[in-house]
Amino acid sequence: MATPPPQHGAGPYAQHGPQYGPPYGSYVPQQGPGPYPPVPGPPPVAPQGPYGMPVGPAGVPDCRMCGSVPAAPGTVRGHQGMFVLMRFLRTEGPLCRDCGLATYRRMQSDTLWQGWWGPLSLFATPVTLLMNLGPRAAYYRLPPPANGILRPLDPGKPLWRRPPALLVLAAVVLVSFALPTLIVIGLLAGGEARPLAAGQCVRNVGDRPARQLMAVDCAAPDAEYRVHIAPCAAGDFIAPLQYAPEGGPLRCLRPLDRPTR
Repeated sequence: MATPPPQHGAGPYAQHGPQYGPPYGSYVPQQGPGPYPPVPGPPPVAPQGPYGMPVGPAGVPDCRMCGSVPAAPGTVRGHQGMFVLMRFLRTEGPLCRDCGLATYRRMQSDTLWQGWWGPLSLFATPVTLLMNLGPRAAYYRLPPPANGILRPLDPGKPLWRRPPALLVLAAVVLVSFALPTLIVIGLLAGGEARPLAAGQCVRNVGDRPARQLMAVDCAAPDAEYRVHIAPCAAGDFIAPLQYAPEGGPLRCLRPLDRPTR
């Protein structure tokens, strides 16, 4: 006996009526005979460089600011003194040559005039300035940046041509010359006057009212006065009080062109 053909709507979806297909109108695609193209997988993950940044050709890290290659890792630091408080700043790499030098010069220049305003900042600022010399040397060794996504930063003027650096340089020069200048002034002005002894010869090296005396040899041509103990004779000059011992008698200055008594 022949099996009758299946009726329309028979099968597992018969409860939905003879005129409907799978539930909710699901569509089952009909594929012809293979082969079929492979299903594409997830995109490859780019290799990561320092600080999670993508790397360029041959594993060279990209600049984190402009995307140029090559770039060097490094941390540029800054310091701000605020009398009682202070701030420590930092910008991490990798950075290309132009972005690295621009960052170094800006933060170094700001630290030169913002970093001294506090008792602890007087010690932190020199340390910060010295620590930035390492990244600076690394950026100087890099070739010019290339293949960047953005334009690299402009390095600007060298540090020694910027106003903060010139002010600090002027202050250093003034301090360097201040101590020798004070020493010379002290030597020219002379120290504390010593008491003069009787029979000693002196000459005047100052103005007449001030009468600054210097001991010399009595046979010297510039010797002017011979010292005597008070009371003074007629025609003698009285030496200033600083040339007499404390509480002692005054010193008389007798011109050498007069006969001594």
